[in-house]
Amino acid sequence: MNANTPLDRISLPPTTLRTWQDVVDVLAEITGFACAFIGKHTSGGLEVVRSSRSPDSPFSAGDTIALAGSLSKQTLKTTGLFAVSDTGRNRQWASASECKEGMIAYLGTSLHWPDGHVFGIICLLDKAPNPFPEPLKRLLACMANVVQESLAGVVYKNNHKTLEAVFDSLTEGIIIHDAHRRIEFFNKAAQAITGYSAEDVIGKDCHEVFGQPFCGRRCSFERGIPEALDRVYYPLNLLTKSGEPRRVEMTVSGRYNPAGECTGAIASFRDVTDLTGLKIQTGTLTGFAGIIGRDPKMLRVYRQIKDLGTNDYPVHISGETGTGKELVAAAIHNDSRRGGGPFVPVNCAALPEGVLESELFGHVKGAFTGAIRDKKGRFELAHKGTLFLDEVADLPKMVQAKLLRVLQEGRFERLGDEKATSVDVRIISASNRNLKQEVTKGNFRDDLYYRINVVPIHLPPLRERKGDIPLLIEHFLDQARREGHPVGDVSQRALALLATYPWPGNVRELQNALHFALVKSKGRSIEDEHLPLELRQWHRHRPSRGPVPKLNAQDVRKALAQTGGNKAKAARVLGVGRATLYRFLAASRDVS
Repeated sequence: MNANTPLDRISLPPTTLRTWQDVVDVLAEITGFACAFIGKHTSGGLEVVRSSRSPDSPFSAGDTIALAGSLSKQTLKTTGLFAVSDTGRNRQWASASECKEGMIAYLGTSLHWPDGHVFGIICLLDKAPNPFPEPLKRLLACMANVVQESLAGVVYKNNHKTLEAVFDSLTEGIIIHDAHRRIEFFNKAAQAITGYSAEDVIGKDCHEVFGQPFCGRRCSFERGIPEALDRVYYPLNLLTKSGEPRRVEMTVSGRYNPAGECTGAIASFRDVTDLTGLKIQTGTLTGFAGIIGRDPKMLRVYRQIKDLGTNDYPVHISGETGTGKELVAAAIHNDSRRGGGPFVPVNCAALPEGVLESELFGHVKGAFTGAIRDKKGRFELAHKGTLFLDEVADLPKMVQAKLLRVLQEGRFERLGDEKATSVDVRIISASNRNLKQEVTKGNFRDDLYYRINVVPIHLPPLRERKGDIPLLIEHFLDQARREGHPVGDVSQRALALLATYPWPGNVRELQNALHFALVKSKGRSIEDEHLPLELRQWHRHRPSRGPVPKLNAQDVRKALAQTGGNKAKAARVLGVGRATLYRFLAASRDVS
């Protein structure tokens, strides 16, 4: 209800005041109400700017209404319309400021400046009770829109150059469009980031001017005007006018009229292409798209995900079980133009051969025994999105042949159907087996292999990037804290064991081990005895490597004291890797 805004200093021109006089006069005449007026919220109360010239109207332009206990004050606080059918029967409003000279029926709504601050109200008053039928409410809401549009016109005429200068001074790109996606504003930063000029885009549908939805599949207006559009944030990859890929971080908020209806969107975005690339290049990135790690092998994966954001090429992800292949597939999807569209995973190894074809392509009623209704397959469910085929090496040869045809033609037939269904789907596949070797063995079609292996990504096992283990431990413990679980720290001995264990189950096994330890430790510090039995048995029975020759207890104690117990810093002081120091500490239990 705050009325303090720089826009309050704008004087209303005579043409606007004449329009408003027409509005209140027409309202009073059409409805038969005694009075209609427009009031401006000021520090002294509510100033009547224009009132209908009907003979029974108790208010005139220039009057001031005290807000304390008034109907106007409640209207200013209410989203949408505020109505009291009969103040005479309502003790709360019987003595309201507006209820003079017999006024007992009230219908009003707040008015807002274009920046969202309250301007004032527009209302109807009458001497007889009124149930306020829907047509009457719609009429008042329509007139409120007329007043607000004239306010926007006043602001535009008075402050257009000032507002343009403010927006153009921002380093973030600003796009403002109406409910029909017509672009109304496009600042200089938006022009610099996208390569499009304001003349290229103003007044045009953003889907048409950019050749596709600017926000990709995340566009909230793709299927019409949304009922609500709260502030949303997401990363986005886009192509500039010259075809150059750029990565941006986008924030979108809805625009609303006094009735609470969405009338468009305001989007701000900043270019982080160079920042992300620099972090990857310098190795300072500790995670990307929900994937944790800063090992050079993982930085290479991040770079590949980033490069795939502006194209739809098929991707094949290889790696051992538990390395996070589905997480990478989801990151590729979310980071692409299809982000916001469906991401549909299929575990090809988990479905029997007789069921797999129906799951992928769907079936029609009566196609086989038990097919009691039509069913969409995963391909149809993934339309305009991504289909993730996990353990693709386990696909039967017959299904491989049908999959190849779908990739070639972009269409397929449901089981038992005679007509073809077209789909727009990106394929990402994964396998824990070497797909090329499966081709050599005759288990996988070579033509399908070349179709799905356009961009190969290999995920390293955890034992090859042990420097990421402390990061992963911290990530999983923070995740547990956010979920409300009691979490203590990790003791030095437990950390040393976790850092040296070979992790045949990879990241998934590490996560499970930490969950197990959290249950056993009951919120206390995680010790080595809280870790799963197989880890402790491995530690007891592994071949002894002895202390690392280049380290000794005295130097290690000195380094730990120098760094305040920070083992990562101590390792740098000693000139060894963290894993080397952890192994030494695990083998030298008297050093702490």
